[in-house]
Amino acid sequence: MKFVATSVFAAFVAGVSCGTASAAERPVANVVELFTSQGCSSCPPANANLIRLRDRSDVLALSFAVTYWDQLGWKDTFGRGEYTARQETYEAPLGHDGPFTPQIVVNGRSDVVGDEMASIEGLLHRGHLSDAPTIAIEGGALRVGEGSAPKAGADVWIVRYDPRVQNVPVARGENAGRTLPHGNVVHALTRIGTWRGEAASYPIEAGDPGLRTAVLVQAAHGGPILSAATD
Repeated sequence: MKFVATSVFAAFVAGVSCGTASAAERPVANVVELFTSQGCSSCPPANANLIRLRDRSDVLALSFAVTYWDQLGWKDTFGRGEYTARQETYEAPLGHDGPFTPQIVVNGRSDVVGDEMASIEGLLHRGHLSDAPTIAIEGGALRVGEGSAPKAGADVWIVRYDPRVQNVPVARGENAGRTLPHGNVVHALTRIGTWRGEAASYPIEAGDPGLRTAVLVQAAHGGPILSAATD
């Protein structure tokens, strides 16, 4: 299985051998992360925005359900502590004192309130062309090609997400009585290693048949996403 490797700056096609790439004809690629909760009354419009973005060829859209709303009457059915931790890691670099919902982070570089589609579109148009490492999965191994890495290296993440739109009835909390649609819900997030600029290979396990796999190569501690891919 081969992936089309994308960068937050420019899209590339992964070659058969790592470290080779040819410029793709697709527009600049972006990773859009929504941090949301079924217990947050402001989140449904942001969920709808992510659903709108998920079919765009220039966007990898991911929905992360956080847990800090769970004590207010409804436990998010998709929520996990590691997603809350991921959001918290972003806050200081983005200039925030703490996390909030709905928050959309674009390319690990900038953020906006998730229900503001015009502001999201503005962030999606701010890309800059640059080289990106290729990404491919073949024979149970993830291969990241050579490229420019931060001095401290970059984290390599495997993300498993459900590409369907799922409707969840909420019985309690701020959204009690509503059925909320969710798209591209993340079900697993795993850091599998560090990339330091040289071509590297990482063993990975097969995911659940109903889930898609995404790869993020990202500067550590909530830094910029350098390259991303999805199957």
